Amino acid sequence: MVLLLYLALTGAYLLVLPLATYFYLKQRWYVASSVERGFMYFLVFFFFPGLLLWGPLLNFRNQPRSLS
Repeated sequence: MVLLLYLALTGAYLLVLPLATYFYLKQRWYVASSVERGFMYFLVFFFFPGLLLWGPLLNFRNQPRSLS
């Protein structure tokens, strides 16, 4: 039972919460207030190991705009 709890907490810390953080940052990055931006920096610091795991798999770069 304790092993299952540790696996669930590890999965949440390394996989689920960093992915939610990525999507939160994507939605709010350009419109955040200064207090919210401080909270965003805290999230990146706190979930850094999980963000490193997800980083190579996600691509949130802006799409090229059309000139027509």
